[in-house]
Amino acid sequence: MDQVATIFQPSSKPLAVTILVLPESSLMSMAATLDPMRAANRISGHSPYGWKVVSMDGLPVTTSCGMTLQVDGRLVPHVRCDLLIVVAAFNVTRHTPPPVLAAVRQAARGARMVGGVEAGSWVLAMAGLLDQHKATTHWEDLEDFAACFPQIRVIPDRWVVDGAVFTTGGAAPALDFMLALIRARQGFGAALNVASLYVYDEVRLPSDAQPLVSLGRDSRIDLRLARSIRIMEQHIDVPLTIPEIAKRLRCSVRTVEVLFRGQAQCSPAAYYLSLRLQAARRLVTDTRLPMADIAVRTGFSSIASLSRAFRRQFGQAPSAARRGSQT
Repeated sequence: MDQVATIFQPSSKPLAVTILVLPESSLMSMAATLDPMRAANRISGHSPYGWKVVSMDGLPVTTSCGMTLQVDGRLVPHVRCDLLIVVAAFNVTRHTPPPVLAAVRQAARGARMVGGVEAGSWVLAMAGLLDQHKATTHWEDLEDFAACFPQIRVIPDRWVVDGAVFTTGGAAPALDFMLALIRARQGFGAALNVASLYVYDEVRLPSDAQPLVSLGRDSRIDLRLARSIRIMEQHIDVPLTIPEIAKRLRCSVRTVEVLFRGQAQCSPAAYYLSLRLQAARRLVTDTRLPMADIAVRTGFSSIASLSRAFRRQFGQAPSAARRGSQT
């Protein structure tokens, strides 16, 4: 804890940061982690932050959008740093065989603080670095993360610092964390100036929950429609009937139909099915869960019924979508 206090306090001493980026990482998460330090250096007129971006083999990394990210070299686990940050996103288990996890563990021993951005939390967890700690990850994966790592206290915050480790959700929470670090080290004015470069108001607290961004959270739509969508989102695994939803809204089925067709341009049943299929596609492409488990989690009675609906929605079977995500 003393080491963390040293990092999160006023200091003009350069902070040495190593960023390990894994294949299929989000370019936005990477930028949100790195660019605030670049901006802080520019604004301050000196270099309170020094960094190097590394991959496991020292070769350029292909990000999730297909763009190639140049790195400064390979991860050298015995080289010490102040802050080690792991950035990851898709297919994280495929990119972290035992030698990678062993290297991350060794590198963490030489860092004053270690953190995971987005699926970087999974890397730290698999390396045993989050045991008995509070942690978070991207909101899509919170339930699976908690199930896989019962020894971790998983919370839905935007970012979490617990002892000498930190974890964040996606790109915006990573930016929130970096701004908090800059504020602690260089002051509120410096952090505000950095935030202003991105036209970002820096109002998010670490304890703010990661919101599900959806039409159901849009304040511009009818409140009854928004509430009905939130009800659907909360009942993906055991779908409600439209009459049941209407009853919870205290309105008629006809009113629900009119709301959806007027503002969502589809029937409520079609919208509900689309929500479930979007959830299914995330599980198909981003996890190795058996298709039977995915069917159960998204409210389908069998693999066959999931496959038929999936093919109608996305033009391919779930198995084909999974194979495509691995290429």
